[in-house]
Amino acid sequence: MGEDVVEAEGLENETAGEDVAAEAGDVLETRSEAEVQRDEYLETLQRLQADFENYRKRVARQVEDVAARAAADIVAKLLPVLDALDLASAHFARQDSDEGVALAQARALTLDTLAKEGLERIDEVGVAFDPTVHDAVAHAPHAEGEEGEQVVEDVLRAGYRWKGAVLRPAMVRVKG
Repeated sequence: MGEDVVEAEGLENETAGEDVAAEAGDVLETRSEAEVQRDEYLETLQRLQADFENYRKRVARQVEDVAARAAADIVAKLLPVLDALDLASAHFARQDSDEGVALAQARALTLDTLAKEGLERIDEVGVAFDPTVHDAVAHAPHAEGEEGEQVVEDVLRAGYRWKGAVLRPAMVRVKG
């Protein structure tokens, strides 16, 4: 009987050992599944974070583009005002008056302020004619014996660039 008890205890120990080994295997399998799932969640989170960063940058660029277009639209709407200031300044240039001086100062201040923000005036005389920045409305032939390229002889209405892009071409008379 003593041997039976030892054998029974041995069987119980073996069975218990197998159960522990099976449980350990289940735990390891469950742990590896949990690690795989954790890694998948981490990858998904990293992709989501990258997508959000890209979205944030895209929205920031779009906001900047909208603001730049709005500024260009406002400046384009101010061009007739600048033309009126040019005409009035030319009119008062023939007279010596306080109004003419005040108008010239207001015109210069307006142009300087807009120039600091990116407005460039296109009103050079004697430069080569460029159809991308000049609109030729009159043509004068070269004088006898003169040859060469077409040049701007007179600016009838100034043109403007806003941050490098032509808002309105200059209306010019071309010679050549």
